[in-house]
Amino acid sequence: MQELQIQREQADLPPGKNWPCAANGGLSRMRRVNEPLLLLGNGAIARGLLESGAEVVTAYPGTPSTEILEEVLRQRREHDLDVTVQWSVNEKVAFDVALAASLCGKRAATAMKQVGLNVASDSLLSAAYTGVVGGFVVIVCDDPGPHSSQTEQDTRLFSLFAKVPVLDPSSPREARDMVAAAFELSERHRIPVILRPTTRVCHARQSVEPRPLDGGRRRGLFKKDPTRWAATPRFRHELHGELNAKLDAIREEFEASPLNTAPPNSAENGKAKLGIIASGHAWAVVKDVMRDEGLTTPLLKVGTPVPLPLDTVQRFLEQHEHVLVLEEPDFAMEIQIPDRTRVQGRLSGHVPRRGELTPEVVAELLGLGAAPAPGPPGPPPRLCLGCGHRAAFLALRKALPRAIYAGDIGCYTLGVNQRAVDTCLDMGASITLAEGFFHAHRRDGNKMPIVAVIGDSTFFHAGLPGLLNCLSTDTRIVVVILDNGTVAMTGAQPTPADSGADIEQIVRGLGVRFVETLDPYAVEEMAERVKAAHEFARSPEGSVAVIVAKRPCALLHPPIENVPVEVIEEDCTACDYCIRFLACPALVKIEATDKVEVDTEACIDCGLCLFACPQGAIVPRTDGAQR
Repeated sequence: MQELQIQREQADLPPGKNWPCAANGGLSRMRRVNEPLLLLGNGAIARGLLESGAEVVTAYPGTPSTEILEEVLRQRREHDLDVTVQWSVNEKVAFDVALAASLCGKRAATAMKQVGLNVASDSLLSAAYTGVVGGFVVIVCDDPGPHSSQTEQDTRLFSLFAKVPVLDPSSPREARDMVAAAFELSERHRIPVILRPTTRVCHARQSVEPRPLDGGRRRGLFKKDPTRWAATPRFRHELHGELNAKLDAIREEFEASPLNTAPPNSAENGKAKLGIIASGHAWAVVKDVMRDEGLTTPLLKVGTPVPLPLDTVQRFLEQHEHVLVLEEPDFAMEIQIPDRTRVQGRLSGHVPRRGELTPEVVAELLGLGAAPAPGPPGPPPRLCLGCGHRAAFLALRKALPRAIYAGDIGCYTLGVNQRAVDTCLDMGASITLAEGFFHAHRRDGNKMPIVAVIGDSTFFHAGLPGLLNCLSTDTRIVVVILDNGTVAMTGAQPTPADSGADIEQIVRGLGVRFVETLDPYAVEEMAERVKAAHEFARSPEGSVAVIVAKRPCALLHPPIENVPVEVIEEDCTACDYCIRFLACPALVKIEATDKVEVDTEACIDCGLCLFACPQGAIVPRTDGAQR
């Protein structure tokens, strides 16, 4: 994997030094000037942004992209840099803010994960037509696997649709260098440029030689040009032709780009049997496997997959009987090759059509043995100990056990372990799907309770329009907003509430008449108020009802209830209700008896499990001991 390559490349570092490193791949305050920096891939990208003179950087957090803006923020503080940095409310907002800075002539960038680009796609497609002024880099981090995403989508295929060029780094060091190349390309052709690292690049570490952080300021001034920046369809037709010409020029430029490296002509004495074309992290994996196995198969590296340098690729194809295209997560390069007669890849079915190209997979493709069978799956992820979401789901199940629970994107998706999440589509879809479920059932006279469960950050991101639509369509559902005060799943980034936005006031401002804020740890009270919310929603004078379950993230503010518990073994009937409907890691089964006990090493004494046993077998510790 990428880590193998990085470890080898570290071997040329001078011995006996403590290489600078921080939790997010950042710089150490102890390092000497000009010493190499050991950076996380996302930290290297952040460094590249600041070295290149980016003056406005925006993002919405999402793995594997989150650390980019975190590292920009950290370096801004450490070096007292004059850079505008913003955690935006969603990816479209982030894109638009950075784009506007570019239209004023500033260098700007925005960062997101691959599904975040879906949210910003309307802006991206239009910006490709209008163009930019200052360099504008859109960093989109793909997640082959996928490790933490709804989809395994390929941003390079999206860029083909959007008609936007893409640079595809294979390592943290190259990602840093490609940031500068992306800004320059953007300014030469006045077009947004996508930098597309994948998870293994974002989260690998590599030494990077530092460059000055003063990339030069550019005067910001928006010059009015309605035929471009406010173009009507007639002008858009002309801009489309201009965009096509830009892409033709960029493709020609890519033919001679140092970001693409071709081997010497291996066809002087006839065609070689096999050649390999690879891009991004897949190229790094191929290099590792070939080095380990002593292979000398000709390898064409493509760092500019969109638009593909077709002349370079065609010359390589003519030198080989067959060419294997290795790329992830999909077939963005392969599909651009006009004549694929001798091409083997994901599109042809010779390469698996899903999943990462790990060293084992690549070795099998090169005829070096079969990939090992996957091991047994590990235990499913669960909510953290003391998480307030667990209490909220317990209350929901007590209040409306037969309800349809439309879930959303965030930590609380793990409510599926408590049978309290039935759907998970995309950001904000809990409310809109719940509305659809309501109308579908109402048509048949079915009064099935419908509950939408959404987090605070997701509500700010994409929940507001859906809630407003519920009000305008007489949708009678209960919306539960799980407010833990942070974007917890991606590392505790801020939400608009940190700047004073109050969820209950916002909801009331939309016109919702039933709004209550509760502590989910008051399980019985919350269960009763959820019932009341449902009754209001279905009453003749009712409408959508909202419960705000407010408790800080347990990782930032651990529960202080301090209620030690124990299980009375003779009262436990081994029904597993507590495990199935609480899913707390501190509740474990005794193998010999199949009954439940409390893992005192894991338990944090929150007392929540007192509500989880229908037999009353979980009780406060009789010895009164507290930890």
